Amino acid sequence: MQWTLVIPLKPLTQAKSRLADTAGDGVRPGLALAFAQDTVGAALACAAVSDVAVVTDDERAARELAALGARIVPDAPRDGLNAALAHGAAVVREIRPGVPVAALNADLPALRPAELSRVLTVAAEFPRAFLADAAELGTTLLTAAGDRELRPAFGIDSRRRHRASGAAELLLRGVESVRQDVDTGDDLRTALTLGVGPYTAAASAGLLIPGS
Repeated sequence: MQWTLVIPLKPLTQAKSRLADTAGDGVRPGLALAFAQDTVGAALACAAVSDVAVVTDDERAARELAALGARIVPDAPRDGLNAALAHGAAVVREIRPGVPVAALNADLPALRPAELSRVLTVAAEFPRAFLADAAELGTTLLTAAGDRELRPAFGIDSRRRHRASGAAELLLRGVESVRQDVDTGDDLRTALTLGVGPYTAAASAGLLIPGS
């Protein structure tokens, strides 16, 4: 099965405010973009992924991510993360009716194509499925078969909400790179330990990472 991934990205100036202890206001936008570039690059290199749609209104991010091969979808609803994801999935299915879609976080700088492929292969067994984040409270991936709506419920306590929505939880070992999103300095330290992509490696060079 070949998936289309929908990746949401808020304006870079508003992104990653919880990294304030690690990166100043002048650094965070570039760091958020680097996370997204490494996420998109790894996703496009995944054998189970046919294409990637990034939902964003940020001109810089749109330009840089399109250069990597992503399709850019303007965030027409401008009503938060879940509205952006639902809109992105709808746009994708207007172009390719019945395509299986997966929502993926934009802040997975250690993402490995082989691990993502494994997760998507298992997800294909279910009408809807999700993968919890490393903290086991949130969600980094939500999938929907071609005949199902995505029904995203990202945000605080999204693991519980996605489970309550009927999505199957994917309980997999060895896919840490798909679970390790980055919201805090500690998250970034963990991602760096896993091994981040080239954009994040360059953008984070010289930062004082908590615990490092």
